[in-house]
Amino acid sequence: MGLFDRKVSKAAISPAPAKAAAAGAMSPGYNSSNVGKNMIGQYYTYQEGQLRAAAISIPAISRARDLLASVIGCMPLQMYNEMWNGEEMERVYIAPRTWLRRPDPTVPYNFLMSWTFDDLYFYGRAFWYITSRTADGFPATFTRLPAGSVTTTDMAGPVWFAPSSQVYFQGGEIDPKNLIQFLSPTQGMVYSSQAAIETAIKIQDARARNASSSIPAGVLKQTGGEPLSAQELADLAAAFNQARATNQTAALNEFLSYEPTTMSPDKMLLIESANYSALETGGRIGNVPPYLIGVSTGSYSYQSSQQARMDLLFFGVKLYADAIAETLSMNNVLPNGTFVAFDYESYLEENYLADKMETPTSENTQEEIANS
Repeated sequence: MGLFDRKVSKAAISPAPAKAAAAGAMSPGYNSSNVGKNMIGQYYTYQEGQLRAAAISIPAISRARDLLASVIGCMPLQMYNEMWNGEEMERVYIAPRTWLRRPDPTVPYNFLMSWTFDDLYFYGRAFWYITSRTADGFPATFTRLPAGSVTTTDMAGPVWFAPSSQVYFQGGEIDPKNLIQFLSPTQGMVYSSQAAIETAIKIQDARARNASSSIPAGVLKQTGGEPLSAQELADLAAAFNQARATNQTAALNEFLSYEPTTMSPDKMLLIESANYSALETGGRIGNVPPYLIGVSTGSYSYQSSQQARMDLLFFGVKLYADAIAETLSMNNVLPNGTFVAFDYESYLEENYLADKMETPTSENTQEEIANS
């Protein structure tokens, strides 16, 4: 059944947006200082945090993050309510509120959803500030507050037990009534996996040092006779290198021997350690099937693009996507009995993009239907 096969009644249509977000009563105990609110939109002060910066510097984690974020960013949200059909509760899709297309009018939907996931992935929680409301008091527009710039005095973490009632953004308090707080079902990566992240960084640093250091092709050893001075040894090594470089014959006496260096490139670049680190950080920690980050485990391999989509969705994306959708379905965002969910089916369809290009659909918001 199409999204708009069912006629939408006037009762389901949301009112036009109002201007101010903070039009309601403030939360009990909230300090009315506007320091935190005034910092919203001052993007030069925003920060993602040192812990995240360290984690994202690891290629496997960066790859895993980008894969998962790309899925959440491309899946549209659908709005629905539930109706009893005589046997079970059935979803009945309804016209969406305006914000469902672009929750933040200043940035694309894909950008906002991808970075909301990013906060959940690394910090275990994410924050949207309500910038305007409709006449019925429900949110109309939002803006993301980076989790790395948010602190809470009633919960220090790293496990978040509930939405915070004491939230500070850039050092200024924010009224929690104007916040949407997303909580991840898993602990944030920067808290749960610090040891693995630090180990991966050490392996990267060691590989960089080995790649930039000059390993001698061989070693000249004096095995007897009168000991040569440091200068004589240096001159001998230079002459030997010159002979090798010009493809000439190098001469050694009975007291000198040459032993080639046995260090192989894979040992110098710690290939085995790097592969294990990628499996540990991108696969086990990053929640992405190893073959999608270029690591072979020998037990599971790439089958098809459709299988890859399913693996990425069910092994990595879905728990975060459900956390976002369920938070946006709560009664501080939508009227009671109204829900939103990501359109998983559209993502899993193998020819989804081609179908959309060939048969574009037009979706009207509740506000547009009301004005028609």
